[in-house]
Amino acid sequence: MHEQDMAILKSLVAVAWTDGHFATEEREHLEALISAFGATDDEAAAVREYAVTPRTLADIPLSDLSADDRRTLLNHAVVLTHIDGEQTADEKELIAKLSGFLRIPDNESARIVEAAEARVKRLLASQA
Repeated sequence: MHEQDMAILKSLVAVAWTDGHFATEEREHLEALISAFGATDDEAAAVREYAVTPRTLADIPLSDLSADDRRTLLNHAVVLTHIDGEQTADEKELIAKLSGFLRIPDNESARIVEAAEARVKRLLASQA
């Protein structure tokens, strides 16, 4: 797995912990991404171990993320905040803070968030 993919996964752990707990659906989504990113057993174990401890935006390894990686992270973060069926106010606020932290211009961030929200709503509707 690429170093940037590990940075995205670790960053998503911080997103998952925003509301104070790491929900089952969030864990399942992280597991799907671990698989999709082609993590080795050791890399997967490292992400799982990292996820045991609550994380914050300060834990996001920004210097390990390219401009494209930061946009990918924002996209996955939006999905993750909706994946348990409800985006909390804290999670919505985190997405706004994350966009700024990732240095994504507001107009571009808004498009990424809107597209990701539409996608996750379709996904959740198809699972219902």
